[in-house]
Amino acid sequence: MVMKWYRENVWAAVLVTVARIYLGWQWLDAGWHKLTADNAFNAGGFLKGAVTKPVADHETGAMIFPNYTYFLDHFALPNVKLINFLIPVGEFLIGLGLIVGGLTLTAGLFGMLLNFLFLFAGTVSTNPWLLLIGFIVFTAGANAGRFGLDRYLTPLLRKGWKKLFAGKAAGGGGHVTG
Repeated sequence: MVMKWYRENVWAAVLVTVARIYLGWQWLDAGWHKLTADNAFNAGGFLKGAVTKPVADHETGAMIFPNYTYFLDHFALPNVKLINFLIPVGEFLIGLGLIVGGLTLTAGLFGMLLNFLFLFAGTVSTNPWLLLIGFIVFTAGANAGRFGLDRYLTPLLRKGWKKLFAGKAAGGGGHVTG
């Protein structure tokens, strides 16, 4: 009953919109600063630090996220130029999507994903706070974008999705027999 109210009520949408815009501003601001800084953003030092001093158990010293550390060491570091592009652009686009309410759930999902990735690397900072707000926005479902571009985008996307898959279901996958 509470979730139904949260996901459908107009007043819940107002509250989520406030949270969504605040969260969006945090992401947009972080991305903008990285994109416009005098010295170009470089995640190399952060990544090297996360690999050389991974999150570890205090008693045993064992890595808590060994697969993530492996990913950082064997993919992120060798492709640091790609990471240097994806982080600021991603943060900026997440923020923009949340502020304008366009593809809100997608932006919220990617925001939470980035928060988790930063936490796995051992950076607490504002990540738990942003993750919590992201969860609040994400669980509101379509109501999170009610006062935003999603009001117009969602019906168009649904129509396109139905058109795309209705033809394949009715036509047997588009194969011609005879």
